[in-house]
Amino acid sequence: MDFKIFGFGDPFFSDMFDVSDHEIDKSVNTPSRKYLRDAKAMAATPADIKEYPDSYVFVLDMPGLKSEEIKVQVEDTNVLVVTGMRQRKDEKEKEVKYVRMERRIGKFMRKFVLPENANIDAISAVCVDGVLTITVQKLPPPEPKKPRTIQVQIG
Repeated sequence: MDFKIFGFGDPFFSDMFDVSDHEIDKSVNTPSRKYLRDAKAMAATPADIKEYPDSYVFVLDMPGLKSEEIKVQVEDTNVLVVTGMRQRKDEKEKEVKYVRMERRIGKFMRKFVLPENANIDAISAVCVDGVLTITVQKLPPPEPKKPRTIQVQIG
């Protein structure tokens, strides 16, 4: 299995979350706000990946989200992208004051580069009880090429 997963373990995730907006505006070499926002969204969306003989299965926790709030796409022919937005129900109520807020809200995203044998035309996604399960079927193995016999002519 040959996956490239953009997220948690990548070196560019190390200390970039500690950069303030003021520092971002000052430095030309600092990643953009969009890049930092996407990096935070990917780091905060853990996933399990399982391989079966005929498929790959991606399992992501999506507590409190409805299936219509989650988007699953394939970009660049082999990049599986899962995105969405988690919002508080009472954001519009002016009288609400949070004493403590630990549950994550905002954008979430994960990207996975699929292996060559992934069938991007046979992908299904199901969200049950806050758990998103994406199944990517594998392509059948290529048939071994039969040797071709060349007629030797007398000449």
